[in-house]
Amino acid sequence: MIEVQQEQNRVPAVPRRLGPGIALGAAAGPAVFTLTWLVLGFVSRGYTAWGVYVPYSPIHQGVSGLGLGETAPYMNAAFIVNGLLTLAGIAAIFAGIPELGRTARRVCIAMLALPAIGSIVDGIFTLESFWLHNLGFALVLSTAAGFPVVGFVLRRLPAWRRLGTALIAAGPLTLLLAVAYFMSFTPTVAGATTGIAGITERLLILEIQAWYVALAWTFTRRANR
Repeated sequence: MIEVQQEQNRVPAVPRRLGPGIALGAAAGPAVFTLTWLVLGFVSRGYTAWGVYVPYSPIHQGVSGLGLGETAPYMNAAFIVNGLLTLAGIAAIFAGIPELGRTARRVCIAMLALPAIGSIVDGIFTLESFWLHNLGFALVLSTAAGFPVVGFVLRRLPAWRRLGTALIAAGPLTLLLAVAYFMSFTPTVAGATTGIAGITERLLILEIQAWYVALAWTFTRRANR
């Protein structure tokens, strides 16, 4: 116990008054991002990619399509804001759980920071920067492994056991939704006007971001007590 406590004391903590507020970034980022693609999906008139004009439909096309055309400045800004707020929120959450040792804390932050970094990458490199944009998306999908890892860590803490168990189950769920998305996705500009890839991708995004909101809500509820 003494060694554990000494290790915890070496980990810099977020000031108690600031911690819950910063932690809400893990909920505010997804909220801003979701509201942005929801609104822009209805107002977008389409975009031009690789010299081909594509009319936009939230049913057929993914959120990344909103990063091109007239909606590009707003959608790409939302990608970046989402990533930055989420990064700050995750750092505050795990810095504010005193039961965690240094290694466990760093692992949790690293695993949940990867998707936030992916969001920033996707905001900087649009769909036309194909490989870099897909790299950002791959970082987002790392949650299929990241959620269970964090879940196993949190499950050892009595106050976090329920959420930890849920995060373990979130890994296979995220993988299943990712498979559904790729099965409905047509990797051509012409194919972007058919299918339901827009719906399956949005379900995947909502599921991933819901767990960040759950982390922020659980942490702030405990901090307020």
